[in-house]
Amino acid sequence: MGISKYIKATFQQEYKERSDILRNRIAKWRKENSVVRVDKPTNVARARELGYKDKEGVIVARVRVRKGMRKRQKPMGGRKPSKNARFFAYRKSYQSVAEERANRKFSNAEVLNSYYVGEDGNYVFYEVILLDRSSASIINDKEYQKIIKQKGRAFRGLTSAGRKHRGLLHKGFGTNKNRPSVRSNLRG
Repeated sequence: MGISKYIKATFQQEYKERSDILRNRIAKWRKENSVVRVDKPTNVARARELGYKDKEGVIVARVRVRKGMRKRQKPMGGRKPSKNARFFAYRKSYQSVAEERANRKFSNAEVLNSYYVGEDGNYVFYEVILLDRSSASIINDKEYQKIIKQKGRAFRGLTSAGRKHRGLLHKGFGTNKNRPSVRSNLRG
């Protein structure tokens, strides 16, 4: 068994047992800002599965997303009661919201992928792998070249989490109106 399998097994054990190490880590993260740049990924094995390389131009950011529904400001003016709602459920996953927030903070980078690192009662934490578009080592890397050409990947739902909430991970019967997108099929 390679070292990455041992690392993966250790992290899964921590999540299942809610170990003291994980709880202390999350307590520390809760006090930090919502988007924080990290020197090294917390779960190296998972990051490498998703395309992370320890080289110049590859950025890892930890993002905190509040759980629960989005709260809208109290609407001004009269409305019928059914339109006077204040809480709306996200149509996107927390993971894709995290990717968008990381991309807004690091606007010169493109989102490669992201993965779950923990959660508590109020927040979910994800680490997002980003690629610096202007870095020479990224431009010359054959695996990363195609990704940095897709500008705004996170906002257009081209990442793995984005494709999931667009319904593109499944094929066959029942998914024929998901391609190329739900909106384009509504217009047609």
